[in-house]
Amino acid sequence: MKTLNILTILAITVAFTSCAQNKNKKNAPQSVISSFANKFPKAKKVEWSKENENEWEADFKMNHIEYSANFSNKGEWLETEYEIKKSDIPTNIKNILDKNFTDYDIEDVEISETAQGKSFEFEIEIGEQEYKVTIDHKGNLTKKEEEENESDED
Repeated sequence: MKTLNILTILAITVAFTSCAQNKNKKNAPQSVISSFANKFPKAKKVEWSKENENEWEADFKMNHIEYSANFSNKGEWLETEYEIKKSDIPTNIKNILDKNFTDYDIEDVEISETAQGKSFEFEIEIGEQEYKVTIDHKGNLTKKEEEENESDED
C-alpha cells in the first residue's frame, strides 16, 4: 500500500510538471521562425521567449558563441546581441572609453547589431559604481547610465 501511495504521488507530480512546462513553453509564430532560420541558418540550441506583446527573442549558439536575436511578431529582424572578449574591443572604441572614463574596469562587453549598424555595449565599474555605456558604430558615446547599487541585506 505504501508503494502504491508513493507511485500515485509520483505520477501526479509528473503530470502537473508536464502540464506546467507545456503551459509556459513559448512557441514563436511561423513567420518569426522562418525569418530567424534565414538569418541564422547555423544556429544551434535555439530557445524562444516572448520579449513583450510585439517582440520575440531567440537565445542560441552559433560558432561556440551565445547570441540573442529579437524579431517583431511579423518576423522582422530587430536586433542581435553577443558578448565579445575584452581583448577583442577595437582600439578606436577602447580609446573612446579611455577619453570619457578614468580608472574603470570593464565587467561585460557586447556587440549589438541593428539595421542602423553595430554598437558596443559595456558594463563598466568605477570604484563601487556601475555604469551602462554604449558607443555607436560612428564612435559616438550614446549612452552613459548609472546603475543603481543593490542594497545589502542584513
